[in-house]
Amino acid sequence: MSKTFIIAEVGVNHNGDMETAKQLISRAKQAGADAVKFQTFIADNLVSKFALKADYQVKNTDAAESSKSMLRKLEISYDGFRQLKKVCDQEQICFLSTPFDMESVEFLAEIGMRYWKIPSGEITNLPYLIKIANTHMPVIMSTGMCTIDEIGTAIAVLKEHGTGEVSLLHCTTEYPAPYEDVNLVAMKTLRDKFRLQVGYSDHTKGIEVAIAAVALGATMIEKHLTLDKNMTGPDHKASLEPAELAEMVSAIRNIEAAIGDGVKRPMPAELKNMAVARKSIIAKTPISAGDVFTESNITVKRPGNGISPMKWFEVLGKTAGRDFQEDELIQL
Repeated sequence: MSKTFIIAEVGVNHNGDMETAKQLISRAKQAGADAVKFQTFIADNLVSKFALKADYQVKNTDAAESSKSMLRKLEISYDGFRQLKKVCDQEQICFLSTPFDMESVEFLAEIGMRYWKIPSGEITNLPYLIKIANTHMPVIMSTGMCTIDEIGTAIAVLKEHGTGEVSLLHCTTEYPAPYEDVNLVAMKTLRDKFRLQVGYSDHTKGIEVAIAAVALGATMIEKHLTLDKNMTGPDHKASLEPAELAEMVSAIRNIEAAIGDGVKRPMPAELKNMAVARKSIIAKTPISAGDVFTESNITVKRPGNGISPMKWFEVLGKTAGRDFQEDELIQL
C-alpha cells in the first residue's frame, strides 16, 4: 500500500496571528503530517453583510458579531501567506491553502502550490471551479453536503476546463461531526462511481474514524490541527492538538503496514511458531518394531514438526519400522 497523504488542516486556527500560524506549521511537521493547509480569503469578497454564521460558529465565537466581522479577524494577508509558504519550504512540509474567493485563487496560483484543495462549500460555485481548472493544477475536492450528481457535475466542469487530476475527499460538514452522520462507506461509493482516488476529511472528535478510513482505502486524510482546543475560534473544538495529531499519524502508518497485499499465506513473523502451535502424530504408548499403528497406540499432540495429523489415515495400519517411546514423534 502506498503512503497515505496526511493533511494537517490549520484553516483559521491561527486566529489571525502569524506566530501562531508558524508554530502550527512546526507542530504539523513534528507530528509527521505530509502537508499543512490554511484558508486564504478576503472577508469582503467571501461573505455579504447579510451572511449568517453556522450554529457551531455562533457557539464557539462572539455570538453578537457578524460572519464578516468574525472572518476579518481570521484573515492573513497575502504577504503573510508568502511568509508561511517559505516556512513550509524550510520545514520541508507541503504548503496548501484553500482559496475562498477569486482573487485568492489568482494569488495562490502565483506563489505555487502542488494541489488545489476545493472546500465542500465551493462545489456548486461554477465560476470558481472554472478559474481553478484553468490553472491546470491537480485538485483535491471535499464533498461534504453534496449529492452524487453535484459531485459528478463539478468533476465534469473541472475536467472540461483543464484539470487533469481530481481526487475526492468524503466529508461531513459539521464541527464536530456526529459519528452517526459520518457514513464512512460512502467513501467507497465515490471511488467506485467516479474511479478516482478517494480520501476522508475528518471533522469528528478523536482519531478513530480517520484511522478506519485508511483501513477502508483512503489515500488521503485531512484533520484539523490546533495548539489548544480551548482557544476562541470556530474550529478549535473539532480539531486535534499536536500530540493527538502525532498519535493519529502513527496509527495510520501502523494500519498501512498492517493492510498488506491481500495474499493469504504464512507470514515471516509467524513461521517460527508453526512447530509450536501445530500438532504431529506421536506415540500414545510405547511401540515396538513390527507393531501396527492403531488408534490405541498413536495420538496427536504438539509439537508440529513431525507427520501432520492430516495424514492420520495414511499412518493407521502401517507397521512400525523401529521402537518408539511414549510421546515420541512417529516416523514412517
